[in-house]
Amino acid sequence: MRSPAWPMSEAAPLRLGSRGSALARWQADAVARRLAAVGQASRIAYVTTTGDRRTDVPLAAIGGKGLFTQEIEAGLLAGELDAAVHSLKDVPSTLPEGLVLGAILEREDARDVLIAPPGTTLESLAQGARVGTSSLRRQAQLLMLRPDVTVLPLRGNVDTRLRKYREAEFDALLLAAAGLDRLGLSQAISERLAIEQFLPAAGQGVLAIECRADDAATLAQLRPLHHAPTAEAIAAERALLRRLDCGCQAPVAAYAETAGEELTLRALVAAPDGRRVVRAEASGARQEAERVGVQLAETLLDEGADEILRAIYG
Repeated sequence: MRSPAWPMSEAAPLRLGSRGSALARWQADAVARRLAAVGQASRIAYVTTTGDRRTDVPLAAIGGKGLFTQEIEAGLLAGELDAAVHSLKDVPSTLPEGLVLGAILEREDARDVLIAPPGTTLESLAQGARVGTSSLRRQAQLLMLRPDVTVLPLRGNVDTRLRKYREAEFDALLLAAAGLDRLGLSQAISERLAIEQFLPAAGQGVLAIECRADDAATLAQLRPLHHAPTAEAIAAERALLRRLDCGCQAPVAAYAETAGEELTLRALVAAPDGRRVVRAEASGARQEAERVGVQLAETLLDEGADEILRAIYG
Protein backbone atom coordinates (compact mmCIF):
# COMPACT_ATOMS: atom_id res chain seq x y z
CA MET A 1 0.00 0.00 0.00
CA ARG A 2 1.39 3.38 -1.03
CA SER A 3 2.08 5.92 1.72
CA PRO A 4 -0.14 9.03 1.64
CA ALA A 5 1.39 12.23 0.27
CA TRP A 6 0.78 13.88 3.66
CA PRO A 7 1.28 12.14 7.02
CA MET A 8 -2.04 11.65 8.80
CA SER A 9 -2.51 13.90 11.82
CA GLU A 10 -2.12 12.33 15.24
CA ALA A 11 -4.83 14.64 16.54
CA ALA A 12 -8.37 13.31 17.03
CA PRO A 13 -10.36 13.05 13.77
CA LEU A 14 -12.44 16.07 12.88
CA ARG A 15 -16.11 15.41 13.62
CA LEU A 16 -17.97 16.51 10.46
CA GLY A 17 -21.71 17.12 10.47
CA SER A 18 -23.83 16.59 7.36
CA ARG A 19 -27.38 16.02 6.23
CA GLY A 20 -28.17 12.43 5.37
CA SER A 21 -29.39 12.61 1.76
CA ALA A 22 -27.40 10.84 -0.94
CA LEU A 23 -26.10 14.17 -2.24
CA ALA A 24 -25.17 15.44 1.23
CA ARG A 25 -23.35 12.18 1.96
CA TRP A 26 -21.42 12.48 -1.29
CA GLN A 27 -20.45 16.04 -0.38
CA ALA A 28 -19.35 15.10 3.13
CA ASP A 29 -17.34 12.17 1.78
CA ALA A 30 -15.70 14.46 -0.77
CA VAL A 31 -14.63 16.83 2.01
CA ALA A 32 -13.36 13.90 4.09
CA ARG A 33 -11.26 12.78 1.13
CA ARG A 34 -9.87 16.28 0.66
CA LEU A 35 -8.97 16.44 4.34
CA ALA A 36 -7.30 13.02 4.17
CA ALA A 37 -5.25 14.21 1.22
CA VAL A 38 -3.70 16.90 3.43
CA GLY A 39 -3.19 14.54 6.36
CA GLN A 40 -6.30 15.23 8.44
CA ALA A 41 -8.52 12.33 9.53
CA SER A 42 -12.26 12.88 9.97
CA ARG A 43 -15.49 11.07 10.69
CA ILE A 44 -19.00 12.03 9.64
CA ALA A 45 -22.18 12.31 11.71
CA TYR A 46 -25.48 12.58 9.83
CA VAL A 47 -28.16 14.96 11.09
CA THR A 48 -31.82 15.27 10.04
CA THR A 49 -32.81 18.91 9.57
CA THR A 50 -36.17 20.69 9.50
CA GLY A 51 -35.98 20.94 5.72
CA ASP A 52 -35.45 17.18 5.49
CA ARG A 53 -38.43 16.40 7.72
CA ARG A 54 -40.90 18.85 6.18
CA THR A 55 -41.22 17.61 2.61
CA ASP A 56 -44.99 18.09 2.51
CA VAL A 57 -45.00 21.86 1.99
CA PRO A 58 -43.00 24.38 -0.11
CA LEU A 59 -39.78 25.53 1.56
CA ALA A 60 -40.80 29.18 1.47
CA ALA A 61 -43.94 28.33 3.45
CA ILE A 62 -41.89 26.85 6.33
CA GLY A 63 -39.91 29.99 6.95
CA GLY A 64 -36.97 29.95 4.59
CA LYS A 65 -33.95 30.58 6.85
CA GLY A 66 -31.73 27.81 8.18
CA LEU A 67 -34.06 24.99 7.17
CA PHE A 68 -31.15 22.74 6.21
CA THR A 69 -28.56 24.02 8.69
CA GLN A 70 -29.96 24.92 12.11
CA GLU A 71 -29.83 21.44 13.70
CA ILE A 72 -26.28 20.92 12.45
CA GLU A 73 -25.27 24.35 13.71
CA ALA A 74 -26.72 23.48 17.11
CA GLY A 75 -24.31 20.53 17.19
CA LEU A 76 -21.41 22.84 16.39
CA LEU A 77 -22.33 25.31 19.10
CA ALA A 78 -22.78 22.49 21.64
CA GLY A 79 -19.31 21.15 20.87
CA GLU A 80 -20.70 17.87 19.52
CA LEU A 81 -19.28 18.59 16.03
CA ASP A 82 -16.09 20.30 14.90
CA ALA A 83 -17.22 21.30 11.42
CA ALA A 84 -20.22 21.02 9.11
CA VAL A 85 -20.37 20.46 5.36
CA HIS A 86 -23.05 22.45 3.53
CA SER A 87 -24.22 23.28 0.05
CA LEU A 88 -23.57 26.99 0.39
CA LYS A 89 -26.80 28.01 -1.31
CA ASP A 90 -28.65 26.48 1.69
CA VAL A 91 -26.67 28.51 4.26
CA PRO A 92 -28.33 31.73 5.49
CA SER A 93 -26.33 34.85 4.69
CA THR A 94 -26.02 35.65 8.41
CA LEU A 95 -24.58 32.87 10.57
CA PRO A 96 -25.36 32.27 14.24
CA GLU A 97 -23.06 34.14 16.60
CA GLY A 98 -19.90 32.15 17.20
CA LEU A 99 -19.87 30.36 13.84
CA VAL A 100 -17.91 31.12 10.66
CA LEU A 101 -17.28 29.62 7.26
CA GLY A 102 -13.88 28.08 7.81
CA ALA A 103 -13.37 27.03 4.20
CA ILE A 104 -15.10 27.65 0.89
CA LEU A 105 -14.23 25.09 -1.77
CA GLU A 106 -13.69 25.90 -5.43
CA ARG A 107 -16.96 26.44 -7.24
CA GLU A 108 -18.24 23.72 -9.54
CA ASP A 109 -20.87 24.20 -12.27
CA ALA A 110 -23.20 26.90 -10.93
CA ARG A 111 -25.81 26.53 -13.67
CA ASP A 112 -29.37 25.28 -13.45
CA VAL A 113 -30.36 22.47 -15.78
CA LEU A 114 -33.44 21.17 -17.53
CA ILE A 115 -34.39 17.53 -17.07
CA ALA A 116 -36.53 16.55 -20.06
CA PRO A 117 -36.48 14.09 -22.98
CA PRO A 118 -33.08 14.05 -24.76
CA GLY A 119 -32.59 17.02 -27.06
CA THR A 120 -35.28 19.12 -25.37
CA THR A 121 -34.36 22.71 -24.55
CA LEU A 122 -36.20 25.31 -22.52
CA GLU A 123 -37.18 26.95 -25.79
CA SER A 124 -38.44 23.73 -27.39
CA LEU A 125 -40.30 22.46 -24.30
CA ALA A 126 -43.92 21.69 -25.23
CA GLN A 127 -46.49 24.41 -24.61
CA GLY A 128 -48.22 23.89 -21.27
CA ALA A 129 -45.56 21.44 -20.07
CA ARG A 130 -45.67 20.55 -16.37
CA VAL A 131 -42.36 21.62 -14.87
CA GLY A 132 -41.37 20.66 -11.32
CA THR A 133 -39.27 22.85 -9.05
CA SER A 134 -39.09 23.69 -5.34
CA SER A 135 -37.46 27.07 -5.98
CA LEU A 136 -39.30 30.38 -6.30
CA ARG A 137 -36.18 31.74 -8.04
CA ARG A 138 -36.32 29.03 -10.72
CA GLN A 139 -40.10 29.36 -11.00
CA ALA A 140 -39.91 33.12 -11.55
CA GLN A 141 -37.20 32.93 -14.21
CA LEU A 142 -38.91 30.02 -15.95
CA LEU A 143 -42.19 31.95 -16.18
CA MET A 144 -40.35 35.03 -17.42
CA LEU A 145 -39.04 32.97 -20.35
CA ARG A 146 -41.94 30.52 -20.79
CA PRO A 147 -45.15 31.98 -19.31
CA ASP A 148 -47.15 29.22 -21.03
CA VAL A 149 -45.81 26.33 -18.91
CA THR A 150 -47.35 25.03 -15.69
CA VAL A 151 -45.06 25.11 -12.65
CA LEU A 152 -45.73 22.42 -10.05
CA PRO A 153 -44.13 22.19 -6.57
CA LEU A 154 -41.53 19.46 -6.19
CA ARG A 155 -39.74 18.52 -2.97
CA GLY A 156 -37.46 15.65 -2.02
CA ASN A 157 -33.89 14.58 -2.70
CA VAL A 158 -32.47 14.30 -6.20
CA ASP A 159 -33.36 10.60 -6.57
CA THR A 160 -36.96 11.25 -5.50
CA ARG A 161 -37.34 14.09 -7.97
CA LEU A 162 -35.92 12.06 -10.85
CA ARG A 163 -38.17 9.12 -9.97
CA LYS A 164 -41.25 11.35 -10.08
CA TYR A 165 -40.14 12.62 -13.49
CA ARG A 166 -39.61 9.07 -14.79
CA GLU A 167 -43.07 8.14 -13.50
CA ALA A 168 -44.51 10.95 -15.67
CA GLU A 169 -45.72 13.13 -12.80
CA PHE A 170 -43.86 15.96 -14.55
CA ASP A 171 -42.88 16.69 -18.15
CA ALA A 172 -39.65 18.38 -17.06
CA LEU A 173 -37.69 19.41 -13.98
CA LEU A 174 -35.36 22.27 -13.08
CA LEU A 175 -32.42 21.29 -10.86
CA ALA A 176 -28.87 22.39 -10.04
CA ALA A 177 -26.15 21.04 -12.31
CA ALA A 178 -23.67 20.51 -9.48
CA GLY A 179 -25.82 18.02 -7.58
CA LEU A 180 -26.43 15.87 -10.64
CA ASP A 181 -22.76 15.99 -11.62
CA ARG A 182 -21.65 14.99 -8.12
CA LEU A 183 -24.01 11.99 -8.09
CA GLY A 184 -23.00 10.83 -11.56
CA LEU A 185 -26.44 11.62 -12.99
CA SER A 186 -25.41 14.09 -15.68
CA GLN A 187 -26.90 11.87 -18.38
CA ALA A 188 -30.36 12.97 -17.21
CA ILE A 189 -29.64 16.58 -18.22
CA SER A 190 -31.21 17.73 -21.50
CA GLU A 191 -29.92 21.32 -21.30
CA ARG A 192 -27.54 23.32 -19.11
CA LEU A 193 -29.06 26.79 -18.87
CA ALA A 194 -26.67 29.64 -19.65
CA ILE A 195 -25.97 31.92 -16.70
CA GLU A 196 -26.79 34.91 -18.89
CA GLN A 197 -30.25 33.45 -19.45
CA PHE A 198 -30.96 31.90 -16.05
CA LEU A 199 -29.14 33.31 -13.02
CA PRO A 200 -28.33 30.81 -10.25
CA ALA A 201 -28.87 31.12 -6.53
CA ALA A 202 -26.18 32.81 -4.47
CA GLY A 203 -23.62 30.16 -3.54
CA GLN A 204 -24.90 27.58 -6.04
CA GLY A 205 -22.24 25.02 -6.98
CA VAL A 206 -20.16 25.72 -3.87
CA LEU A 207 -19.45 23.55 -0.84
CA ALA A 208 -18.67 25.34 2.42
CA ILE A 209 -17.38 24.10 5.76
CA GLU A 210 -18.72 25.83 8.85
CA CYS A 211 -17.04 25.73 12.25
CA ARG A 212 -16.74 27.65 15.53
CA ALA A 213 -15.03 31.01 15.22
CA ASP A 214 -12.85 30.38 18.27
CA ASP A 215 -11.69 26.90 17.16
CA ALA A 216 -8.22 27.82 15.90
CA ALA A 217 -7.16 24.19 15.45
CA THR A 218 -10.09 23.32 13.17
CA LEU A 219 -9.70 26.56 11.20
CA ALA A 220 -6.07 25.66 10.56
CA GLN A 221 -7.01 22.14 9.46
CA LEU A 222 -9.58 23.51 7.01
CA ARG A 223 -7.32 26.18 5.50
CA PRO A 224 -5.79 23.97 2.75
CA LEU A 225 -9.26 23.39 1.31
CA HIS A 226 -10.09 27.10 0.99
CA HIS A 227 -10.30 28.61 -2.52
CA ALA A 228 -9.80 32.38 -2.34
CA PRO A 229 -11.29 33.41 -5.76
CA THR A 230 -14.50 31.50 -5.02
CA ALA A 231 -14.60 33.01 -1.52
CA GLU A 232 -14.38 36.52 -2.98
CA ALA A 233 -17.24 35.86 -5.38
CA ILE A 234 -19.29 34.35 -2.57
CA ALA A 235 -18.61 37.34 -0.31
CA ALA A 236 -20.27 39.60 -2.88
CA GLU A 237 -23.27 37.30 -3.37
CA ARG A 238 -23.90 36.84 0.34
CA ALA A 239 -23.46 40.56 1.11
CA LEU A 240 -26.21 41.24 -1.42
CA LEU A 241 -28.52 38.73 0.31
CA ARG A 242 -27.84 40.27 3.73
CA ARG A 243 -28.68 43.75 2.48
CA LEU A 244 -31.88 42.50 0.85
CA ASP A 245 -32.69 40.70 4.14
CA CYS A 246 -34.20 37.70 2.40
CA GLY A 247 -34.07 33.98 3.01
CA CYS A 248 -32.35 31.29 0.95
CA GLN A 249 -35.69 30.40 -0.68
CA ALA A 250 -36.51 33.94 -1.89
CA PRO A 251 -36.85 34.59 -5.65
CA VAL A 252 -33.41 36.21 -5.70
CA ALA A 253 -30.53 35.22 -7.98
CA ALA A 254 -26.90 36.33 -7.70
CA TYR A 255 -23.73 35.28 -9.45
CA ALA A 256 -20.26 36.85 -9.17
CA GLU A 257 -17.17 36.23 -11.29
CA THR A 258 -13.59 37.40 -10.89
CA ALA A 259 -11.26 38.38 -13.74
CA GLY A 260 -7.85 39.77 -12.94
CA GLU A 261 -8.31 42.17 -10.06
CA GLU A 262 -11.96 42.90 -10.84
CA LEU A 263 -15.17 41.26 -9.64
CA THR A 264 -18.50 41.48 -11.47
CA LEU A 265 -21.79 40.65 -9.77
CA ARG A 266 -25.11 40.11 -11.53
CA ALA A 267 -28.38 39.75 -9.65
CA LEU A 268 -32.13 39.85 -9.95
CA VAL A 269 -35.23 39.88 -7.78
CA ALA A 270 -38.41 38.60 -9.42
CA ALA A 271 -42.04 38.10 -8.57
CA PRO A 272 -42.83 34.36 -8.37
CA ASP A 273 -45.17 34.64 -11.38
CA GLY A 274 -42.35 36.11 -13.47
CA ARG A 275 -44.35 39.21 -14.37
CA ARG A 276 -42.08 41.65 -12.61
CA VAL A 277 -38.30 41.49 -12.41
CA VAL A 278 -35.59 43.87 -11.26
CA ARG A 279 -32.17 43.07 -12.69
CA ALA A 280 -28.83 44.85 -12.31
CA GLU A 281 -25.05 44.42 -12.42
CA ALA A 282 -22.11 45.98 -10.56
CA SER A 283 -18.32 45.70 -10.68
CA GLY A 284 -15.45 46.59 -8.42
CA ALA A 285 -12.14 45.48 -6.98
CA ARG A 286 -11.98 41.87 -5.78
CA GLN A 287 -10.84 42.97 -2.33
CA GLU A 288 -14.02 45.06 -2.04
CA ALA A 289 -16.37 42.17 -2.82
CA GLU A 290 -18.77 42.88 0.05
CA ARG A 291 -19.03 46.53 -0.93
CA VAL A 292 -19.95 45.48 -4.48
CA GLY A 293 -22.67 43.22 -3.10
CA VAL A 294 -24.17 45.93 -0.89
CA GLN A 295 -23.98 48.47 -3.72
CA LEU A 296 -25.85 46.18 -6.10
CA ALA A 297 -28.49 45.39 -3.45
CA GLU A 298 -29.08 49.12 -2.98
CA THR A 299 -29.56 49.48 -6.73
CA LEU A 300 -32.09 46.64 -6.78
CA LEU A 301 -33.97 48.12 -3.83
CA ASP A 302 -34.06 51.55 -5.47
CA GLU A 303 -35.55 49.95 -8.59
CA GLY A 304 -38.36 48.19 -6.72
CA ALA A 305 -36.97 44.93 -5.30
CA ASP A 306 -38.27 45.86 -1.86
CA GLU A 307 -41.85 45.98 -3.18
CA ILE A 308 -41.49 42.52 -4.72
CA LEU A 309 -40.09 41.02 -1.52
CA ARG A 310 -42.69 42.72 0.69
CA ALA A 311 -45.47 41.31 -1.48
CA ILE A 312 -44.11 37.81 -0.87
CA TYR A 313 -43.11 37.98 2.80
CA GLY A 314 -45.10 40.91 4.15
